[in-house]
Amino acid sequence: MNASIKHHIQEALRRGVRLDGRKLDEFRPITIETGVSATAEGSARVTCGETVVIAGVKLNVGTPYADRPDSGTLMVDTELLPMSNPKFEGGPPGIDAIETARVIDRGIRESKTVDEKALCITKGEKVWMMNIDVYPLNFDGNLIDVGGLAAIAAIKNARFPKLVNNKPDYHEHTEEKVRISGIPLPITVVKFGENLLVDPTDDEFQVADARLTITTLEDGSICSLQKGGNASLTIEEIGAMINLSIAKGRELRTLVAELE
Repeated sequence: MNASIKHHIQEALRRGVRLDGRKLDEFRPITIETGVSATAEGSARVTCGETVVIAGVKLNVGTPYADRPDSGTLMVDTELLPMSNPKFEGGPPGIDAIETARVIDRGIRESKTVDEKALCITKGEKVWMMNIDVYPLNFDGNLIDVGGLAAIAAIKNARFPKLVNNKPDYHEHTEEKVRISGIPLPITVVKFGENLLVDPTDDEFQVADARLTITTLEDGSICSLQKGGNASLTIEEIGAMINLSIAKGRELRTLVAELE
């Protein structure tokens, strides 16, 4: 099956297009909806072609780490739901779920875009602990990029619960937003022979030679890199992938900037 798919992809690439008719550097149509969950402090649903991902932000009160008494915490978790694709199975997170969560988490964390000191309630005693859950509702590839877009949209949508006696009242939210200073977005570029593609479908992803996920900020600075696939990458290919990710990140960032 993979050999057949790879052959069809190769034939399409020889004509300068992909199986679905897109250009090599073209994303599928993207829509972003926020406030889709009544129980999360912030939430977003992102649709990219047939891939649909929902992200939710929960803010709990906890004790800070001893070496960071004036800073809150941030953690991303991903679960690949069987309802989103028959190839996913229930049970403990597999390697794909773990990698997706870690790459999204690292991009947000290393960008320093979330002011973790602003999550401090009482130094050394109480801080906000931000958990970001990312779930695919329907999966057809490019989960890291779509999940990362959903995560940052959900953070931007988040509002703090009201504190009553230092305990959060999840029935009443304030107008205070989570303080962010940038929009880090992961862009995955896959290598297919001599071609570089963005926003791979699941079929393209499965038969690609190699991939590189680059998370960047508005000024083009790189927050994180994640290499995958068996093929090696030349310095020239890595440079081209980085430039492509920066350009596509700027395109997608305009969609996030429009959100309330």
